[in-house]
Amino acid sequence: MMAVNNHTVSSPGILILSAPSGGGKSSLARALVAARDDAGIAVSHTTRPQRPGEVDGADYHFVDKSAFEKMIANNQFIEFATVFDHCYGTSIAAMEKLILNGRHAILDIDWQGARNIRSKYPLATSVFVMPPSMQALEKRLKQRRQDSEDIIAHRMMKAKNEMSHKDEFHKVILNDGFDRALTELEAVLNGLGPAVQGAG
Repeated sequence: MMAVNNHTVSSPGILILSAPSGGGKSSLARALVAARDDAGIAVSHTTRPQRPGEVDGADYHFVDKSAFEKMIANNQFIEFATVFDHCYGTSIAAMEKLILNGRHAILDIDWQGARNIRSKYPLATSVFVMPPSMQALEKRLKQRRQDSEDIIAHRMMKAKNEMSHKDEFHKVILNDGFDRALTELEAVLNGLGPAVQGAG
C-alpha cells in the first residue's frame, strides 16, 4: 500500500483513454491529474511539429523521425502508430515510472493503441470518450483553429471509424458536459485495480 499525498494507492493501475480528435480526452486527462496526486499521464512521443503553447515533455516528447525509429528498433514503445503522417508512441519507461512511484498511469491514445495495450496488459481499464454529436465534434475542431478545412474533413471521416470501435472499451463516457464527464472518469479511476504484476 502506497500513500501518495492525499490518496492511498494499494496497487497502481493503467487507465486507457481514447476518443476521436476533438473529443475532449486530453482535456479530461489533464483535469483529472490536476485534481489527483495518485495519477499521472504517460507522456507520448511524437514526430509531429510542436504547436504554439505546447510544452516539450509535458504535452508530448517531440522527436524527429530518426529518433522515433531508433526507439522502435530498441523496443522502447508499448504501442506506436502513424496518424495523419506523424508517428505517435507510448514508451514503456513513461508508464513504468508512474507505476513505480505508486501512481496510476493514464494513457491518452487512439483505439488501435488501446487494443495493443489491452493485449499486453489485460487488467488495464479502457474508456472511450464520445462527443455528444458529430456536429458538436466538428464545431470543437473548428474552434481549436489548428487545422485546415481539408484536415478537419479528414478528421471527421476518421472519427466515424474510431467511434465504431467504442464497444471494445470497458466503459463509454459521453462528453456532453465536461464536469459530469470528469466525475464519471474519476469514478473509474477510483475503481482501478493493479494492472502490472507486482505493482504496489
